[in-house]
Amino acid sequence: MSNLYRLDAGAADLASQFGTEVAPDLAVPSPVRPGERGVIVRGVSGRRSIHVLQWGFPRPGKNVEPSPVNLVADLTNPMWDGMVPDPRYRCLIPVSALGQPDGPKGWMTRTWFTIPDWPVFALAGFCRSVPGWGAVYAAMTGESNELVKPLNDRSPIILAPGEYDRWLAADIREVIGFQFRAPFPADRMAMERTDELWVPLAERSNRPRMKQE
Repeated sequence: MSNLYRLDAGAADLASQFGTEVAPDLAVPSPVRPGERGVIVRGVSGRRSIHVLQWGFPRPGKNVEPSPVNLVADLTNPMWDGMVPDPRYRCLIPVSALGQPDGPKGWMTRTWFTIPDWPVFALAGFCRSVPGWGAVYAAMTGESNELVKPLNDRSPIILAPGEYDRWLAADIREVIGFQFRAPFPADRMAMERTDELWVPLAERSNRPRMKQE
């Protein structure tokens, strides 16, 4: 899984790459963590549009502390019933780098994974308006490739540009196929280790809990 990502692009660049109208007043958040706002691209009736939503669905159940569930690991989980099969709730999540924690517990640092051929790529995502939370989104995960696996055995599903329309209109059998297909090729990715703390000291007391379902 990944609970941190960067998007190193402006609104005009995103509009050009994803075939949407230019939104000059759009502020592109980056980096993005669970519970924070991020950019998504929707495709309805053959037209794509850019939106800024909150990353993470509310965890269902009474007497449950509100916390963002930002990754879809199990399509059979009841919380996704009625959403996963319906193409209206699909989205693309533009990303420049996926973050993973690395190092000893308590002092983990940020390691970034990029795709040199694609300065901006897209993750397979779901989005929906939820009462009390507003418009939210989550990324679907699958098996990690050999480069990422030493840090995490789950990774978001990366889409090639030619798969965008297919993902936005896929039926449930294709959605399952996307989740269980072979991981994105490791030899097409690059890894960048940093000294930056995974969770900055100033944010540790109030950071959101990170979940996948």
